[in-house]
Amino acid sequence: MTETTILFLRACLALLAMPIYLLSFLGIWKPFCRKVFFPFVLEKISGIHERKTKKQKQELFHNLSDFSRPSGELKLLEIGTGCGTNFQFYPPGCKVTCTDVNPNFQQGLLRSMSKNQHIHYEGFLVAAGEDLYQVPSGSVDAVICTFVLCSVQDVNGTLKEVLRVLRPGGAFYFLEHVVADHSSWKYFWQQIFYPTWKLVFDGCCLTREIWKNLEQAKFSEMNLKHISIALPWTPIQPHVMGYAVK
Repeated sequence: MTETTILFLRACLALLAMPIYLLSFLGIWKPFCRKVFFPFVLEKISGIHERKTKKQKQELFHNLSDFSRPSGELKLLEIGTGCGTNFQFYPPGCKVTCTDVNPNFQQGLLRSMSKNQHIHYEGFLVAAGEDLYQVPSGSVDAVICTFVLCSVQDVNGTLKEVLRVLRPGGAFYFLEHVVADHSSWKYFWQQIFYPTWKLVFDGCCLTREIWKNLEQAKFSEMNLKHISIALPWTPIQPHVMGYAVK
């Protein structure tokens, strides 16, 4: 009965989003989404999102400076930088290289950089998390990834690249939404929204068990905790956050 209900409600949601499904079928939606829709929507909702996650991000990034080199230099690599909402939490003087698979965020990124001149902007690389070939092995002190592992093509491949580019003793910082408990109403609604949500929001998956990928990756130390951040009117709530040391 439940599976039938889920399929029925998925179909109802798909009917509501039929123009988007049609554009996707015609090959128009994906380029439009990446170039116009997603960067616009992400920047508009970032203010609300920042208020909801500010406390958690302050807690998450409070010890970033601990991973500085003996010289005091701190090189950060951010995967899926988007509009640069994490910049405000980075230590003064750190050097940041930004990457994103979508080059159309750069306008919002530049606005964020102008507001956060306490950090040094090293450059922007158009690259997927699974293929950071432009970044030399062992070259960065910390890798940052927030609300990105939900939409990468290969979570394990991305974590493998993270371990490659980190220097020994470097850290990977993460904050990600994950699948809800399978016995909960949240999970029920995540299953209903899943196909349409993934299409509309450029590959964002609602039902990934990202903590399992992190625990299975070859980090020497893992600091991970499950938290709840309520984002109103969305099927996103359970999260994991923490950092892992190479």
